[in-house]
Amino acid sequence: MRTSFLCLSTAVLAQAQQSLPLNSLSTFSGSSIPNPATFGLPASSSLTVSVAICSSQASSESFLLTNGSDIFEIELESGFGSWTGPSSNNASLLVDGAGQSTFEVAVSDNDTIHEILDALPLFGDSSANQAILFSPPFTFETMTNPTYPNYTLPPANTSLPEAPPSPTFELVLAPLSAQLTSLPQTGCSLANMSSAGTVGLNNAWLRGSGEWRSQWFVEGLSPDTNYTAYVIEDRVKVSGPIYFVTKSSSFPCPLVHSLPYCPSTAYAVPLDPPQSPALAYDASSLPTNISDPLLQYMTNFTTMLLTFGCGRDLYSPLQTCSDCQREYRSWLCSVSFPRCCEPSSGSNAQAPFSALQPQPSGVSPRNPFFPVVNYTYNSLLPCLEVCHAVDRVCPYFLGISCPVPQFNADASYGVGFIDSGDPGVVGQGTTGMAQDRWGNVWCNGN
Repeated sequence: MRTSFLCLSTAVLAQAQQSLPLNSLSTFSGSSIPNPATFGLPASSSLTVSVAICSSQASSESFLLTNGSDIFEIELESGFGSWTGPSSNNASLLVDGAGQSTFEVAVSDNDTIHEILDALPLFGDSSANQAILFSPPFTFETMTNPTYPNYTLPPANTSLPEAPPSPTFELVLAPLSAQLTSLPQTGCSLANMSSAGTVGLNNAWLRGSGEWRSQWFVEGLSPDTNYTAYVIEDRVKVSGPIYFVTKSSSFPCPLVHSLPYCPSTAYAVPLDPPQSPALAYDASSLPTNISDPLLQYMTNFTTMLLTFGCGRDLYSPLQTCSDCQREYRSWLCSVSFPRCCEPSSGSNAQAPFSALQPQPSGVSPRNPFFPVVNYTYNSLLPCLEVCHAVDRVCPYFLGISCPVPQFNADASYGVGFIDSGDPGVVGQGTTGMAQDRWGNVWCNGN
């Protein structure tokens, strides 16, 4: 094969039919170009050429590149491949055996390259017919630490900052039966598939961890169905797959999302359905008898925290009052918004089992400001580590303490999933995380 490439390249590489400009993305169909076809490449001290197969059917394309002095084969894996190196004015790309398939070529000296990202999308939660999903982080919040004597902290009812410039994201969502993972794992191949559901909301969202992500609220899904999700960034970068299962058709809890004062809250809660035309609760539709007490708690805590000489007196060489307020907000939101869930069963059964607590119909919820609902549901308990995070970063005079795993912690928290629960041991839990890419959610990590 290599010998035939060399012979073929000697005959045709010098006669490029079309020049590919720098920092461009081009799409070609094998039926509309010669076989073999050659393309001129720009000169650069560090040029990257990446190719991606867009067709779903099997193909046997070969991509051969000369940088003006040497010849290289771009080998494909998962439907894409790339080459990086110096190129001269007579650099060329040869494509042989494209047949009827479609492919992309990216030519770049920056970051435009076909690749599979290490960072994964994030599954928020689902109901029977809806789901909340997030892209991988595209940037992080720029924070300026307050200083003494003007040490100020964000208000309880903080607003969403202006979103920074964002890449172009596309969500690809399909039932597991569509076998997306059997396709070339390229943006153009996945984008050709019909995506399940209807996107009711897509916006940039700043989660409590300081990560800016693109957020999708999807409706029109099928109950009790396994789904596969990808996110495509700027047409060429693929993130995923992740997996999740929608809830059963009898699942009663609506979703809540887009709360600036609880920026990581994006899951099902035990409330009655929102008033039409709303399909889920957000900051504009959530009852004030739920949000007002939470905001008052946050305000009172911040006032008490600022009685300490924040920015002047150090209670820790590593942590600040700003860190304390952030972690307290995360804890307060996770315990104030009970998370509805349902046990997995059948082929979707997971081990270990999630930290579920049955809530019979008519029983007062964990948060007394939530209404008593006339349906049965399971509450997914907060991860104990959410409480430990507050204990670790806040001043001792606040008196924050968490239940002990050896006694009654598992009555109100998910214990032993992230940390083992042994005194002084961080990590080594049964799962090491609150949720994974396969749709398992063991405790509410908010």
